[in-house]
Amino acid sequence: MRTKKIVLSGLLISIGTLASHIVVIPAGVAKCYPLQHAINVISAILLGPCYAVANAFLISLLRNMLGVGSILAFPGSIFGAMFAGIAYTYLGKSYAASIGEVIGTGIIGSLAAFPLSKFLLGSEIGVFFFIPPFIISSIGGSVIGLFIVKSLGNHKKE
Repeated sequence: MRTKKIVLSGLLISIGTLASHIVVIPAGVAKCYPLQHAINVISAILLGPCYAVANAFLISLLRNMLGVGSILAFPGSIFGAMFAGIAYTYLGKSYAASIGEVIGTGIIGSLAAFPLSKFLLGSEIGVFFFIPPFIISSIGGSVIGLFIVKSLGNHKKE
């Protein structure tokens, strides 16, 4: 079972790194990637919170290393993956992972992005600037991720 999780994790990281830039929502210094949120939801449901957070971190790291992401990818994706994984673990419902993703990315991640933007990127934006684009991106991505997981069929907790 562990080998399957590692292989699926690698596939999701590859897909997230290579395909995340296909749909981009520009928001000032931030770029929102709905497919990252879809990967977070899929990872949370199929692999659990630890793998989801690791996947989000590695996708963000690879995107930054390749020059197709920003430093703001870290708080948005990691908090979203964490909340999605925890919500699914405790509630056992797929839609809970989507709600967790939206709360984690849209609210917590966007607020955590403010200090990074201010101090590392030198941006003079307000603290609530990232909330609307992060929420919109995470809602769209969560719906995509939920649709993919539902179309896969059996994803019940073991």
